[in-house]
Amino acid sequence: MNIRSLTRGDGVVIGAAVLLFIASFLNFYSRDCIGECDGGVNAWESSLFPVLPSIFLAGIIAAALIVVGRAFSDRKFAGLDLGQLGVGVALSSTWTALWMMFDSPMVSISPGIEIGIGHIIGFIALLIMSGIALAGPKVPALQAALIPDKPAAGTPSPYGVNPNPGYGYPGAQQQPQPGQGYGYPGGQQQPQPGQPQPGQPYGQQPPADAMAGGPQGAAAPAGATPAAGTPADFAPFWFAVPVARPLYGEDGSPAPIAELAPGTWYLAVEQRGQALIAQTQDGRRGVLQDTTGIQRG
Repeated sequence: MNIRSLTRGDGVVIGAAVLLFIASFLNFYSRDCIGECDGGVNAWESSLFPVLPSIFLAGIIAAALIVVGRAFSDRKFAGLDLGQLGVGVALSSTWTALWMMFDSPMVSISPGIEIGIGHIIGFIALLIMSGIALAGPKVPALQAALIPDKPAAGTPSPYGVNPNPGYGYPGAQQQPQPGQGYGYPGGQQQPQPGQPQPGQPYGQQPPADAMAGGPQGAAAPAGATPAAGTPADFAPFWFAVPVARPLYGEDGSPAPIAELAPGTWYLAVEQRGQALIAQTQDGRRGVLQDTTGIQRG
């Protein structure tokens, strides 16, 4: 699993699972004691079964299903996505913890026994986990990358942020050869209207798409080919987004599969109307519906 595919929402879910694990060792029930006596019991005591599997372990398993389900969206169990199954388990654990706070046999029949700090913290952790799991796909702030790409020093980038260079990226270590100016990422020469390009006979105008498109005429990285159904005049190109924007699946699913971050170059491999089919650094492809203000490489 690529850790860079995790979002802020996934980070909160993981943090809630860690808090839930710690709470399992704290007193689930506390007891007022005078003298020498046991002040309480935690969820690992066999006398409290099935508190441990139905609340604490179930909540930790739910967090794992939610995070893994996002990284492997194509995996299913009994016809359900792993993320959906995890949300259901988290809600069930939260309801169980809430019910036992108000209707606990041990509290009602044993004098001096009260709800312990482990029970309260565990319920709060489950409540946070369930809320983030439900709101994550709908809140843009929770869809941002948990670990942003680290910029490389000395590499220019749009919007004042350095991109993560690699093979074929604008500004990568490949140096243009003589005659490779206009149309190559990182090239220094820019043709003026009416002036021939290097290697072109004087008086011969450059192709119309190179004159009109400017950066659109940039050469695509080695091995990049237009996808089927792409307009004949379309060529793959590198681009960057001005603000974080979601990348949706090509199957039309409403849930984003990734988020494009400013300051990082992405490869456009196909055009569908006003939308672009973009490819991320880890090889995932999706539809960028909002292409306004993008900067081409």
